[in-house]
Amino acid sequence: MKPSVIAQLHKDFEALVKIEEESGIEFWLARNLQEILGYTKWENFSKVIQKARMSCMTAGYDESDHFLDVRKMVAVGSGAQREIDDLMLTRYACYLIAQNGDPSKDAIAFAQSYFAVQTRKQEIIEQRLVEVERLQARKKLTASEKQLSGLIFEKLNNNQSFGRIRSQGDMALFGGKTTQQMKNKLKVPTSRALADFLPTIVIKAKDFANEITTFNIKRDDLNSEDAITYEHVKNNADVRKLLGKRNIRPESLPAAEDAKKVERRMKADERKLSESKNSLEHKEGDE
Repeated sequence: MKPSVIAQLHKDFEALVKIEEESGIEFWLARNLQEILGYTKWENFSKVIQKARMSCMTAGYDESDHFLDVRKMVAVGSGAQREIDDLMLTRYACYLIAQNGDPSKDAIAFAQSYFAVQTRKQEIIEQRLVEVERLQARKKLTASEKQLSGLIFEKLNNNQSFGRIRSQGDMALFGGKTTQQMKNKLKVPTSRALADFLPTIVIKAKDFANEITTFNIKRDDLNSEDAITYEHVKNNADVRKLLGKRNIRPESLPAAEDAKKVERRMKADERKLSESKNSLEHKEGDE
């Protein structure tokens, strides 16, 4: 396929993408896609779409999430209009259509690559958002633990109290398992914090319990280790009950990727992006 053809096809595909106003989701209309993929008859293209729908269901997805039947009005001459069938297609639906199309068509061959790349880009973006959310939750937990630790020291003037109180809170949250038992279960290195290997929902659960404990220590002027421990255990137990109502058992969830490793990878990616941008700007400046 000639570079000029590839460039034109890329331009054409980019021009067809639309954005759903409420959700912001990208979609393509099947009638528009039919034309650019080289199918002159809707009946023939409909057969490809049906195969794609079957592929979607076979993959375990709800095809109605990716292939939305719609109706639209088109001009038929002399100012008259008629209603015709059409479909709103997600990026994944377009990818499946391309995979089930005639590979001898240049446009189909290009679409297979185009939508595969676009789908992968979306997966990377979604994964990055998940990672950012987890790192933000981890930083917030660090902040709430620092605040709680400082408050406990202020009340008890004892550097060891916070560790004991936090351990009791962990046992309440993890159904009786100690911090060390959870570290053993999740294969957390001895020198590392358990929270670095917890899934986001558990990190947020610990943070929420910390926030409640801090609030109540101040409100109720708690001044003894026993009173603060009781308060923190109760808050973690209450948070556990809330999770349990949604059939979530913190001690049964698998370990998440090391938060420090995720952070290093994200920083490395940012450096690479910055270097690529600087390199591009430098080349542009030389032209």
